[in-house]
Amino acid sequence: MKKLSYFFLIVTILFFNCSKNDDTINPDPSTDELYFPPINSNTWETLSVSELGWNESALQPLLSFVESKGTKAFLILKNGKMVVEWYGNGEDKDSDLAWNSAAKTLVAFTTGIAQEEGLLNINNPSNTYLGTGWSSLSPEQEDNITVKHHLTMTTGLDYTVINNNCTDPGCFIYKNDPGSFWFYHNGAYTAIHDIVAGAVNTDFNSYFNDKLKDKIGMQGHWIPFGYYKLYYSNARSMARFGLLNLNKGVWDNTVILNDSNYFSDMTNTSQDLNEAYGYLWWLNGKDSYRSPALTLKFQGNLISNAPDDLIAGLGKNDQKMYVVPSEKLVIIRMGDDAGDGLLGPSSFDNNLWVEINKLID
Repeated sequence: MKKLSYFFLIVTILFFNCSKNDDTINPDPSTDELYFPPINSNTWETLSVSELGWNESALQPLLSFVESKGTKAFLILKNGKMVVEWYGNGEDKDSDLAWNSAAKTLVAFTTGIAQEEGLLNINNPSNTYLGTGWSSLSPEQEDNITVKHHLTMTTGLDYTVINNNCTDPGCFIYKNDPGSFWFYHNGAYTAIHDIVAGAVNTDFNSYFNDKLKDKIGMQGHWIPFGYYKLYYSNARSMARFGLLNLNKGVWDNTVILNDSNYFSDMTNTSQDLNEAYGYLWWLNGKDSYRSPALTLKFQGNLISNAPDDLIAGLGKNDQKMYVVPSEKLVIIRMGDDAGDGLLGPSSFDNNLWVEINKLID
């Protein structure tokens, strides 16, 4: 009897050891915790296409496609780890490339930090932080425009002015009541830089660097371009910011934005005029959307070939930062105009996702 009990004990130990060893040797990459590359380091852990069980035969056609469309940097992260990192058309991993309007997401995030710190309230009138007379509106009209209206492109300011980027008071003219009309007004957006600066009592760039950029290991810089402010960085920095948002404002064990309500509002429909727009973020999976430079409403998803839960920073000349929580994906595309010459969303989004889906399906 003792020999039989001993025999079953040995079998049980061997069974559990084998099970444990199998789990260690053959981990499922899709269930891994998010990985965060270290700060101030070029180290970035990788996963291969084969490890993920993706379609290896679709990788080269995807890379050929992006290269043919003027792409200079193309990255795919899965669970935070680098699966695809490609550079071309004269650029490499150290190249500073323009985010264009994809950088609006940086401003939305920084505004949330300022509000969390009690320095700003997005429901306050803009002139709380800009001072009165920042526009050509009457004092009563100006009092009705809040910071949230700037974040949601619903200020009601005249978008038919000669220079839509202009931030002079003479360029900010009443057209519609705030919150009653959606239009992609760059001047009204750019004013947020000064709103945040007025709230935090320092320049926007310093606050952004201290509270966001440096904490997640980004590099890059804001450059004035006329009235507009452009952000330039390498593609990995955009990927870092995408990863931060994939993890809802937390970088590894460091909380960058702790206000979960603000983050949720930022990355979900923010008003009933353009379902596909949050706080300067584009949203997929909605019943309709509006596009920059147009007043029309289009039915259907913003990017029909992409996952419904995709959120994105989209910039002129097809700068793309896709974040897909359901798939734990961050995808970056930076470079020249891929063909449409539009300010944000374009047909390239759908065409690119056709090729991406061939790889990851």
